[in-house]
Amino acid sequence: MSDEPKQRAKAPKQKKETKEDKIAELTTDLKRIQAEFENYKKRAEKENAQFCEYAKAEIVKKLLSVLDSFEIALKSTGNHEEFVKGIELIYSQLYTLLKDEGLAHIETKGKKFDPYLHEVMLSEKSDKDDDTIIEELQKGYTLKGRVLRHSKVKVAKK
Repeated sequence: MSDEPKQRAKAPKQKKETKEDKIAELTTDLKRIQAEFENYKKRAEKENAQFCEYAKAEIVKKLLSVLDSFEIALKSTGNHEEFVKGIELIYSQLYTLLKDEGLAHIETKGKKFDPYLHEVMLSEKSDKDDDTIIEELQKGYTLKGRVLRHSKVKVAKK
């Protein structure tokens, strides 16, 4: 009988050690997982930054032809008509490049004012319906359906 109380006294101590061991093991696992997650976040941020740099490089590469056209137009400043044609060509070239990337002009002519697409700069008495756009003051654009810049407009008021 004297051995039995000693074994009982040892049993809780062993249980306590296993709980502490388990806590230490779980703490170690948690620290490892946290470190792995931090490494993952850093890697994802680095990949995202690299992707953004790659995207910028692609756009800049496409704009180089427009830059070349500006240089050619500036060299022909002696002839006004050729200069104007050169600038028109550059505008067309740049607009086509941006359009191919998903840029679209927000239509305004004869449309009703839409606060999601337009910004009212002026209003004018008119025989047209209220909030009908009567003049576009600055073009607005969307990029793949997302508004980049609202059209600045003048609207009719009765």
